[in-house]
Formats: sequence, structure tokens, C-alpha cells
Amino acid sequence: MNGRPLNIAIFSDSALPILNGVSVSIDALMDGLRERGHSVHLFTSGYPGHHDHDPNTHRFFALPTPFAKAYPLSLPPFFQMLPEFRAHKFDLIHTHTPFTIGFVGLRWAESHGIPLVTTYHTLYDKYTHYIPLFPKRFLKYKIAKHTNYYYNRVQHVITPSKFSKEWLSRHQINRPITVIPTGVPDPIVLPKETARLHLKSQNDRIVALYCGRIAIEKNLDVLIHAVARMIPENPNLRLWIVGDGPARETYRRLARDLGIGDKVKFWGFIERDQIGKYYSAADLFMFASQTETQGLVIQEAMSYGLPCVLVGGGGADDTVIDGENGIITASSSIELANASQKIISDPHFAQRLSASALTTYREHTISRMVDRVINVYNQTLGIEEPETTHVR
Repeated sequence: MNGRPLNIAIFSDSALPILNGVSVSIDALMDGLRERGHSVHLFTSGYPGHHDHDPNTHRFFALPTPFAKAYPLSLPPFFQMLPEFRAHKFDLIHTHTPFTIGFVGLRWAESHGIPLVTTYHTLYDKYTHYIPLFPKRFLKYKIAKHTNYYYNRVQHVITPSKFSKEWLSRHQINRPITVIPTGVPDPIVLPKETARLHLKSQNDRIVALYCGRIAIEKNLDVLIHAVARMIPENPNLRLWIVGDGPARETYRRLARDLGIGDKVKFWGFIERDQIGKYYSAADLFMFASQTETQGLVIQEAMSYGLPCVLVGGGGADDTVIDGENGIITASSSIELANASQKIISDPHFAQRLSASALTTYREHTISRMVDRVINVYNQTLGIEEPETTHVR
């Protein structure tokens, strides 16, 4: 355990059972903090029909919205939770969003004189298409203004990649910013033959895997077009898409229209404790999104030793060294296809990428992430001297 035990309040609009990179990161952080003897309470949105097993989870009243039905929106009044909040005499607040519940965390931190750390998880200006009632230019302007206002009122900002740190700096955030990549859990690796037997897949298949939300900002059209280019040379190639989202039917139609409908399998939502089968059964991981602050699934794929091919331009490539532990391409189906083909056709190159990917994963474990976050807490509280360099 680092320093004295702390009493920490985490505020987030997004938390389990919502499944995304933010909720997974928060869950891992909470577990790690508790293992080190710290007390953690989570303040988050209500989720219809969900019952928490954790007595330290506090949910605000929330309702689904027509824009994002899987993400209930918390509604005021919030002050009804104040007696519960005050009863715990928190040492520090850690917010994970600058919006509704994150703003509640900011206000309560200011009104109670509690130090505030925040994590910048998401490039929010890349998601304006989910609010169709306003022009995108107006929304991007408002997001930029709010970003500047919110993150300059906290004591310390954590962000998972150099890319997102630079984005904040361009928006004149003048608070200390520390880069701490989100850690990934230890993989549950199965022999490839066993995993494929469980998933009823033939061993002579070449399996390219994508895991994540199925949404237009994930750039999946480039990925599916790339696979369509590769099929003539690799008739045994299959693309597995694990996850769900609002654009699922759009991409199912695209695969069918490209004549590869029987080569692409949409597995849908998979529980976290089952995801290891899919990583274990795959031969390579393909990722085309340019809207990530980190791209947690890249680190997950690396933990299984999968060679990764990804489109550059976002935070997903922050831990990838091109040609060493993965391949980075432009947002082009031709380049993505050529890079993936190089891995398929050269087993020695694929094996080298795999070994380097495993080395990279060991540098980004959950334990290392939690230790670095605790160090930021201690800096903010004046318990330790600041590090001379930011964590990569």
C-alpha cells in the first residue's frame, strides 16, 4: 500500500453494468485501490433493473435518452445524496467525466474543500453525431469551451495517452497532466485449438478479430473493406466482430453488399469473463478507430500475444511501435489490408510481433496503473513529492 489509507469518492456517468473502456477502467481501479487498503465509494447513474452487490455504490436517479438508450442520463435534484456523501468525510474526489455526474463531483469538491483529480477518458468532440438536434460545429465549440472550464478547475488531470494529453494542452488546460495508460487484467489464455472448439470454428481458418462498440466513429467500414480485399488471396480468412452498438445492421449490410457476408461473423455482446476465448482463437487483431484516447482493446489483444494492425491518428497507437509490437497504417483499406496480409503470409514476422506485444502488455498491468494513480493522489494531497517526469 502506498502512503496512508485514503477515503476516495469516484464520480462517473458511466459505470458497470454499462460496458465500455471507462467502466472497465473504473472497475479495475476500484478493485486495485481496495486491495491496497483504501476505501472507495462510487457515485454514478442509476441503471434500470440493475441491483448492485457493492454497498459502496450510490446511484442517482436516471432515465434512458432517445440518443443513447444504453446510457441512462442522471437527473436533478442531486442534493438528496449529499447527506450520504458528507457522512464519509472523503479525502479526495476522482471524477471520470466532465458532464452531469462529473460536474456534481466538481461542485461538491469545491463546496466541501476536497481535492479533486479527474481522468480524461474520451475525445468528446468525436461523438457529436449522437446529438442530432444541434449543428456539429456548435457542439464542438461548446465541448471545447466546457473542456477548458472543467479541467482547469481540478487539481490534477490523468489521461491514458500522450495523444489525449496533447489534445488537452491544445485546449489550454493548464493543470498538471499525468499520462497513465489504463491497465488490462491478466489474460485467461486457452490453447487456440481448445478456444476454437468451444466457438465451433475450424482450425484451418485465419481469424482476424475486432472487439469493441459497433458504431460509425469506430471506422469499421475501412476494416471491413480491407478484409474484402484480402479474401480473394485468403479464402479461409474470417473476420470476427465482437461487440454490439447502434451501427451493427449498417455493417452487416456492408459485409453482405461486398460479397463477404459469409466471411464475417457478428458475435454480439460477450460477457467479460468469456472474452478470452475469442482472443485465444484469433490470429491477428485489426482496429481502425481514430477516436480513442487509448484503445484499451489493443492492450487486451497484446496480453494474448496477438499481432495488432491498427489505423494511426488517435490514442490507440500510443503504446504501439510500428513494426516492433504491431503495425500502424493510414486510414486506408488498402494499407490496412496490406499490413494484415504481411502478418498472415510471414509467420516469423507474426511471431516477433507477438513476443513484443506480450512484453508491452507486462508494462501496462492493472497493478502498475493503480500504483501510478495512487502516486497522483498522494501528490495532490501533499503526501509525496511530485515525480520529475510524467509516466508514459
